[in-house]
This record gives sequence, C-alpha cells and structure tokens, in this order.
Amino acid sequence: MMENTITAVITSFDLQGKYIDGSALQQLKHDFRIDEPRVQAAALIRENAAAIVRDAVAKSLSSDEDTGLQTTRRYAACVRDLDFYLRYSTYAMVSGDTAILDSRVLNGLKETYLALGVPLAATVKAIQAMKDVTPLLVGADAGHEIAPYFDHLCAGLS
Repeated sequence: MMENTITAVITSFDLQGKYIDGSALQQLKHDFRIDEPRVQAAALIRENAAAIVRDAVAKSLSSDEDTGLQTTRRYAACVRDLDFYLRYSTYAMVSGDTAILDSRVLNGLKETYLALGVPLAATVKAIQAMKDVTPLLVGADAGHEIAPYFDHLCAGLS
C-alpha cells in the first residue's frame, strides 16, 4: 500500500515533468514516515535544480579532455538529460529505492546511447559532476542523501 501510494505521487509529478513539491513531500513524510533528511534533501534539490545542473555541466565541460559535449546541440541535450537524471534520482531518494531508476531511466538507456553514438563516459562524468556539485549547493547532508542514487546511475551506464 505505502509503495503504491508513493509511486502514485511520483508518477503524478513525473507526468508533469516536475520535482515533488513541498506540500506533497510533507504529506508523504507525515503519512509514510519518510525520513526528515530525505524530505529536506528533496526540497533543497528541487529549489536548486537549475544551479546543480548548470554547475555540473560547467564542471564536466571544464576538463582538458574532450567530453564529446562541446557542440551547442550536445550541450543542450546534456542539460536536459542531467535535469532528468537529477529529477529521477530525487524520486528514488524520496522512495528510498533504486527500482525507479532501473525501470524508468536505465532500462535500455545504455543501449540507446550506444546506438546513437552518445559517449557513455561523458554521461557518467556529467552525473559524477552532479554528485560533486550537489553538496556544494545544497549542503553535505542533502548531498549524502542523493549520492547513492547518482552512483547507481553511473554503475548502470558503465
């Protein structure tokens, strides 16, 4: 029952392409006793999502090595994809389960990227950059809460 209700909330926000809002987070916390650190982390990440993605893209593009993201089209795709990964990682963090990442993100993604010629190493590097910048922007506690979900994405793409 609890998992179905949390999944229903996540699905509702997913269909809108949005992060879970504050009132829904508070309701989930109250109804299902979701840990306060996860609720706080989700709220901070939602409020700072654009900055997290922006800084992660800048960090992943700033290295000396060619990441394959230098063109405008690829840059825009990277920003879009990182926001998608951040949003889904936040959903997984709130639910406390990586299954949402497996079913809604990773299932077929690696194969699709390979077929399209998207460099997996660059994608993993960008997700890793997001893991690195998140605690700088929202605090170490929130960064600690979401880090395992970024790690799960990186492992699934490696």
